[in-house]
This record gives sequence, C-alpha cells and structure tokens, in this order.
Amino acid sequence: MIAPAHGILVIDKPVNMTSRDAVDVVQRNFPRGTKIGHTGTLDPLASGVLVLCLGHATRLAEFVQAMPKTYESDFTLGARSETDDAEGPIVPVAGAKPVDRAILDRALDQFIGQIEQAPPAFSAAKVSGHRAYAMARRGRTVDLAARQVRIDAIEIQSYDYPKLRLKIDCGKGTYVRALARDLGERLGCGGYVSTLRRTRVGPFRVEDAEPLSREHRPQRIWPLATAVANLPAATATADDVNRLRHGQRIAMAAPCAGDHVAVFDRAGELVAVAKPVENGSLLQPDRVIPS
Repeated sequence: MIAPAHGILVIDKPVNMTSRDAVDVVQRNFPRGTKIGHTGTLDPLASGVLVLCLGHATRLAEFVQAMPKTYESDFTLGARSETDDAEGPIVPVAGAKPVDRAILDRALDQFIGQIEQAPPAFSAAKVSGHRAYAMARRGRTVDLAARQVRIDAIEIQSYDYPKLRLKIDCGKGTYVRALARDLGERLGCGGYVSTLRRTRVGPFRVEDAEPLSREHRPQRIWPLATAVANLPAATATADDVNRLRHGQRIAMAAPCAGDHVAVFDRAGELVAVAKPVENGSLLQPDRVIPS
C-alpha cells in the first residue's frame, strides 16, 4: 500500500477500460479515503494520457481539464456509426466515392479555430440532468445543442480512402468523434472514428505516462504545481501565505493578469490559486492548498 499522496498521476489508459475503471485500479494502491479523480473522460475505445488528481490535487482538477490536448486518430470514411466510432452499429453510405485530397484539405481547414460542435449522442454530456449515452442506450432521441470548442491544428498523417489518420491539437470539450462525424457529413460520404489515442494533456505527454494494468502500482507522483502549469505565477511572503489560507486578499506589487494566478511560497511550494480583483492589484484566494 502506497502512503497518502497529493499530486498528479499520469497514466496510459488501455482500450476497453473506462476512465472510472482506471481510477478504481489506482485507488486500490492508496489508503482508504484517498481522494482520486480523473480530469477528462476517455472512451473505452480510446487509449492514452489520462491525468489523475490525488488528494489535495483534486482541488485543481478544473485547471488540468482546461489544458490543451493532442490526439492521434484513425477515421473511416464512407460509412456512419450510431456512436460515431467503431463500436457502431456501422452503416455504409450508399454511393459514397473516394474523396480527392485537395477537397479533404479544404474541408479540414474549415474546422480550425473556434467552431460550433454538437457532442455525440453517445457521450457523457448531460440533457435535462441525464447523461446522453444513458438516454441513447434506452432508445430515446438525444438532441444535444452545439457548443463552442477550439481546434488549434489538424495534421494529415496518412490518407488512403477510406482510411484517414489525423493528429489533432484542440482545447477543452472537443469531441474527436464529433469531428469525424461532421467531416464525413461535409464531405458527403459519412465518417467515424475507428481508433483514438490521446498523446498529450498540457505538459503531460504519453511518453511520460505509466502503462496501466489491472495490477498497476503507481511509480511517479507529479507535484501539485504541474496541475497549474498553464497559469501565471506569483510568489507570496509568509505573511501573505497565512492571509490566503485564512481566506483573505493579498496586495500585489504589480497588477496580475488572467482569470487565475498560481501562488507559491518562497520555497517554491504551491499554496493557492487566486483570482485577480480590483484591476489585478489584489488576489482573492479561490483554491487553497492545506499546509
């Protein structure tokens, strides 16, 4: 049994395992009552980087969730899937024809930037308080409103119709399955995800991830600070650290920008995440790390 821990665990989730299953496997290696949560669901079909927050790090999960992500995925064109992936059922599109590379390039370009994307019907998105996938599995019609997501880059790694392999850099909430579906519709031939692997979440890369097995014993706990690596940082005096831990604002010598600031003590330990107020001249504690 591993001693109580506070920090980040980066695992390489295999296919045919849910994100909840992964948490349960890891949980067995920590004392009863240890808080553990994942920071972004990976479908059972998908493999790759799954970032888990341990102990105090669970207070920082939202900042990991907001980090940019990279996926590598194989799309199959010329057919549609009820689940938008290979779990199907799969229905070939009558009359679908190979798509010229130039047409494919132009279609993909239209998905770069801030776009409107409707989540797949079989997803964890909620409709009237219920998970969409639970409703869809009961045969109920699921109508999910489109939401704004960000796709930073799409790189074609290989293309031999109907097989298309892409590398995708994107922001929070982007569904690669929805991208495959929408690309297929734009091309007029249908499309779905046949394989999906997440290779990066912020600074956490698959090369650094621990392969997960049913008998997994964690080898490396990343420090709390890595959960806020994307935030601007500030250093506080001992008196200011004490004030933050008592829910009080602290003054800054220079205005702070951004929605949140990671605050460290003089020893370099993360003590809080704070919100700039009064035009950035003060920091209001938002997430405080216990001493």
